[in-house]
Amino acid sequence: MEKYNTLLYYCYSTIADAEQFAADHLKFCKSLGLTGRIIVAEEGLNGTVSGTAEACKQYIDTVHADPRFAGIDFKVDEVDTPSFVKMHVRYKSEIVHSGLRNPEIIDPKSKTGKHLNPKEFMEMKDRDDVVVLDVRSNYEHNLGKFKNAITLDIENFRDFPAMINELAQYKDKKILTYCTGGIKCEKASALLLHEGFPEVYQLHGGIIKYGKEAGGKDFEGKCYVFDGRLSVDVNSVNPVVISKCFNCGTVTDKMINCANPECNEHFTQCDNCGEAMEGCCSDACKTHPRKRVYDGTGYYVKVPQPINTDKKGLKLQY
Repeated sequence: MEKYNTLLYYCYSTIADAEQFAADHLKFCKSLGLTGRIIVAEEGLNGTVSGTAEACKQYIDTVHADPRFAGIDFKVDEVDTPSFVKMHVRYKSEIVHSGLRNPEIIDPKSKTGKHLNPKEFMEMKDRDDVVVLDVRSNYEHNLGKFKNAITLDIENFRDFPAMINELAQYKDKKILTYCTGGIKCEKASALLLHEGFPEVYQLHGGIIKYGKEAGGKDFEGKCYVFDGRLSVDVNSVNPVVISKCFNCGTVTDKMINCANPECNEHFTQCDNCGEAMEGCCSDACKTHPRKRVYDGTGYYVKVPQPINTDKKGLKLQY
């Protein structure tokens, strides 16, 4: 049986002609038979790709051979099947959308929080003078988070800067930030330093690396990932389930996307409600004319949104 890998990575490194690089990189990925999603910007790369072990090794070796990306820390998972259906490489203004694009204020290539390896993070996280801060979105930390971590009520990472005032009460503490793979922490920690937080750290490699190198100790629940798996196990030391079904409240760690493509909400749903709701978060979505067929996984290839509609399919007012 053929083995597959899924690679998670990012790199803040200047790419002069990022738009052309994205087009060329797409051709390269397709030549290897990879599937996945990569964002390219002038500030660097952010990707998750999947394919045969051989193709993934060739991808890693080729990317590492480029001096701009020689330091990329690839997180590698063995999977039974590829984690994506298609291959996308897209040019965008940022590799993780934050709205923080002034390099004089935020530049992860020059100033971020101190990187902690998983062992160092584990040794520091429970100290009295430390606050562990989850910089991910609601649907991510609702599925799983570090024990006693501070979480933020944000729908997207671009909402993070607006939460700085709420964090001011922790300025006398050491702030340990974490996210899935580390990319959001680069900008989050840089912003915290800019806003006067004196001691800011970040979990290098994120939750995924922590699971591989520290057994995931004290990470409660599962980790949301941005591919067909939707979530992965992290904790092999003291695992617990903390998430509940969005519809009935039953404890469950099954994460899905709403079957209504104009909603596509990320939420946890038990199998019973999944069957009854046909993979939808609400009755309105269940009766939506564009509702996708629910196959029990809750993962769908992304469908483009109609122009001038919000995520529930309602016309926007201007």
